[in-house]
Amino acid sequence: MHLLLHANATNNLQIFKLCKPLLISLPSFIKFQSQEKRMAKLWSPAAFRVLLTICCVPQIMLHSHVSAEEYYIRQPPRSVIQTPNKRSESDPQQVHISLAGKDYIRVSWITDDKEAESVVEYGKLPGRYNTMATGEHTSYQFFFYKSGKIHHVKIGPLEPATTYYYRCGGRGPEFSFKMPPASFPIEFAIVGDLGQTEWTNSTLEHVGSKDYDVLLLPGDLSYADFQQPLWDSFGRLVEPYASSRPWMVTEGNHEIESIPIILPHAFKAYNARWLMPYEESGSSSNLYYSFDVAGAHIIMLGSYTDFDEDSAQYKWLKADLAKIDRKKTPWIFVLLHAPWYNTNTAHQGEGESMRNSMEELLYNARVDVVFAGHVHAYERFTRIYDNKADPCGPIYITIGDGGNREGLALEFKEPKSPLSMFQESSFGHARLKILDERRAHWSWYRNNDSDAVIADEVRLESLSTSKQCWGITDGQESSSSSVTKDEL
Repeated sequence: MHLLLHANATNNLQIFKLCKPLLISLPSFIKFQSQEKRMAKLWSPAAFRVLLTICCVPQIMLHSHVSAEEYYIRQPPRSVIQTPNKRSESDPQQVHISLAGKDYIRVSWITDDKEAESVVEYGKLPGRYNTMATGEHTSYQFFFYKSGKIHHVKIGPLEPATTYYYRCGGRGPEFSFKMPPASFPIEFAIVGDLGQTEWTNSTLEHVGSKDYDVLLLPGDLSYADFQQPLWDSFGRLVEPYASSRPWMVTEGNHEIESIPIILPHAFKAYNARWLMPYEESGSSSNLYYSFDVAGAHIIMLGSYTDFDEDSAQYKWLKADLAKIDRKKTPWIFVLLHAPWYNTNTAHQGEGESMRNSMEELLYNARVDVVFAGHVHAYERFTRIYDNKADPCGPIYITIGDGGNREGLALEFKEPKSPLSMFQESSFGHARLKILDERRAHWSWYRNNDSDAVIADEVRLESLSTSKQCWGITDGQESSSSSVTKDEL
């Protein structure tokens, strides 16, 4: 920010180099890329400050968001992938699906053609569509960028564990997806901080190499960071995966994309593109919601919207947890972005305020596992409540290692915390297979170029079946030593 206040030719050049990725996304008549020095000399300090305020404050804010990032070294990331559109203006692109209430799927896509219809034709056989549904559409403008027509169509009711074939807008390629099963077993793929790099591509290939039912993503999707065309590129990159299995996501800090006064409304692109079933779950915001699948209740929380006891999110969460019948829904999982427990040196304490507000709610509801992203590494904790091992608390897992462009958070605190069971700074993804109402299997796969290698795995037991945690046994005290083992 000091540079902005004292602009001259030299400082203009320094700022330009920092903000170049944003500046080159402006209209093509601004020929910056090959004229850095000339531009720095020609623009007056006042005019240059205005331009940089609009284009570069976001980049500076992102670089200064967490001072801790200055104190650890990231492994060099791989190159960013930009996926072009190879279809016509009227053909659907960036197709993805999400769960939208019991037995329903929401199909979302974008067309450059503003006259394209928001309809989905679908059926159980390839090329034979015996049902059609009509939905809604939206669009948004972000400075000089104008989005395509964003379509959202809800289809159903659908049969569980059944493959459906569908077409968007009455034209273009045929897609297919498989509905999740109505009962156990069910398998989730889980990956956070995905981005769109060569590492991302590796992660997605590993995810897609083995079948799963639903993908869960705890924030930081495209890493567009104000560069709106990167949202389009991301949508095209993930389409082969997100169009064939439901992707359930929540927001991270890279989805905020707001500037005080200039652009006060956050999550504009995220909310328009990635519509989740918040209304179906009684939430007033796309930033937090819940859904049921098989015998699991999944809660997606917002780390970057209000969460104190007077907030709408807190009140919604309290009411949502109170509705759960653990006999019908024995498993509860929570996803959020900024981790509540973290022994990596990156992003220390950023989830603490939210933990102080909401941890007791999750503990009293006997939530089984809490997944987070944000920290670009993998870490699995034992069951915890209030910074102590507790057999009735959730297991906490950080999985912000999908392949983001910023690289890995390589350093963990020393000495190692006895609450941290496993930690590693590698890109990868995870699988959570729920076998029945009592047992589940967790495995984390490290990216090893062409192979995905299981580096950590553990058996889980649902707290819904724990007599001790529901006060059924007499006089049994919890033992910290009993929950620091990998038999949970």
